[in-house]
Amino acid sequence: MLSVLFEREQGMTAARTPLEPDALRLGGNPARWWLATRPAFLTITLGGVLLGMAHAAPAMAQAWPQALLATVLALLAHAAVNVINDVADHHNGTDAANTARVFPFTGGSRFIQNGVLDASQMALLAQALTAAVILGGCVLVWHGGIWLLGIGFIGVSLGWAYSTPPLRLNSRGLGELTVLTCFLLLPQGMQVVLSGRPDGGLVWLSLPFALLTTAILYINQFPDREADALAGKRHWVVRLSLAAAVAGYGLLILLAYACLMVAVALGKLPSACLAALLTAPLSVFALVRLHRDAASPAQLRPALAATIAAANLSPLLLGLGYLVG
Repeated sequence: MLSVLFEREQGMTAARTPLEPDALRLGGNPARWWLATRPAFLTITLGGVLLGMAHAAPAMAQAWPQALLATVLALLAHAAVNVINDVADHHNGTDAANTARVFPFTGGSRFIQNGVLDASQMALLAQALTAAVILGGCVLVWHGGIWLLGIGFIGVSLGWAYSTPPLRLNSRGLGELTVLTCFLLLPQGMQVVLSGRPDGGLVWLSLPFALLTTAILYINQFPDREADALAGKRHWVVRLSLAAAVAGYGLLILLAYACLMVAVALGKLPSACLAALLTAPLSVFALVRLHRDAASPAQLRPALAATIAAANLSPLLLGLGYLVG
C-alpha cells in the first residue's frame, strides 16, 4: 500500500489545479495561516450558531457578549478540526494518494501537499487554535456552568477523535455519527450560553440541520473513496458498494426532511419552519447527480455544491420560521 501511495504522490504536481493553494503565491503571506483552516466551509458552523440564537432569542439582549464569544469559539473549533484532519490525512497518506479529489470540496486543503505549510506547521496551527478554544471556553463555562462544560468537552473531544489516532472514528465507520452529534450539540451550546440550561425541544429544530450537515461529509467521501480505501479509512462510502452508498445519501436527506415534517405535525415546531423544505430541490438534485455520476468523481462538483447549499440554507430558514412562528 505504501508503494502505491508513493507513486500517487509523485503524480501530484501534474494533477494540481489552478484553484489549489500555491507555495509561490502564498509562501510569504501571513493570511496563509487562516486560509489553511478552509474558512469558506465554516459557514455551516455559523448556521448552527444562529439556529441556537433563534431558539433562545429572548435572552440575547442580556447575554450578547457571551453569545459573540461563543460564536468566535465555535468557528475556531471548526477551523481546528479542519487542520487536525489535514494533518491526520497527511500522515495516513490519503491526501497524497487522492488524484480524484474535487477541490476545494474534497481532498483536504492541499496546504501540506503543495508546500505552502509543512506538517509540523499545520500541527502547530491546530494546537494554537485548540488552545484558544479551550481558554475561551473556560471563560464561557465560568458564566454558563456545568452544562456548557459538558457540551464543550464532548465537542472538542469528538473533533479531535474524528481523524486522529488511536480512535480515528471516521476510519471506523463512526464519522457520520460524530458529525451528527457535534452539529446537534452546536445549537444546544448556544442555547446554554444564552439561557444557562439546555432545552430538549431544540433537538427538533436541530435534527434536520444536523442530518443535512452530515450529508456534506457523506457525499464528499465519494471522490475520495479510492484514496481513503488505500489509506485504511473505512467509512461507509468505502465499506458499501457504490449503489448502496448512493442509497445511504438518499436515506440521510430523506430523514432530514421527514424529521422536519414530523416535528411540525406533532406541534414540536411551528408550521413556518416548513420553509426549510425549500432546500429539498437542492438535495434531490444532488441525489440525482450522485446516482448518475458516483463512479465519475470529476462530474460530482454540482452535487457537492448543492449539498453544501442545502445544509447552509436550512438553519437560516429553520431559524426564521421558528422566530416567525
